[in-house]
Amino acid sequence: MKKIIIAIVCFIGFSQVNAQVTFKPGIRTGLNLSKITQAESSYQAGFYFTGFGELKLSKFYTLQPEIGYSQQGGSNVLIQVYNDQTNQYFSANKNITIDYISFAILNKFTFNEQFNFHLGPTLDFQSGQNIYTNSDVDLAFFLGMGYNVTKNLAIEARLKKGIIDVYETDYFISNSEYIGDYNTNFLFQLGISYTFNLKQS
Repeated sequence: MKKIIIAIVCFIGFSQVNAQVTFKPGIRTGLNLSKITQAESSYQAGFYFTGFGELKLSKFYTLQPEIGYSQQGGSNVLIQVYNDQTNQYFSANKNITIDYISFAILNKFTFNEQFNFHLGPTLDFQSGQNIYTNSDVDLAFFLGMGYNVTKNLAIEARLKKGIIDVYETDYFISNSEYIGDYNTNFLFQLGISYTFNLKQS
């Protein structure tokens, strides 16, 4: 008898949790301010566009897989240029753009009806660049916050930091000293997201 009661209680509890699970598709878009670390890079403006699926598992936690495009890079990046006339290399500055197709897993923690906290990893694959890079793949992590303007529209801000060295600078000299050679992607995102209501059958 005890086993039956326990089974019934567990079934009711699971049904209540399961009834709370909802799914909504959505889109994110906005501004990227990105740089390449340790390469004497300044911030460069770009943009991102992302599609996602919002899987709300509880009142406080949402799992959100994302796939999208992200335009990154840096402004005034120190590069090495070869001079055919002198047969020598010299340093110069150039704006670098690296385009990525980004796959992310967002963990969203909701504090109240308006504010939520974002945390998760991304795996990014290069889709284009205007200079040679060390790696076609970048692994990064992000954190951020969102503010729900309405039930569907939100304002979001995120910081994203790559951990893979994407650009070689260990042979450059700046101000008579070698600059750092661990050059990773770093960017700030500011934009909006919109979730679509699915029709209830």
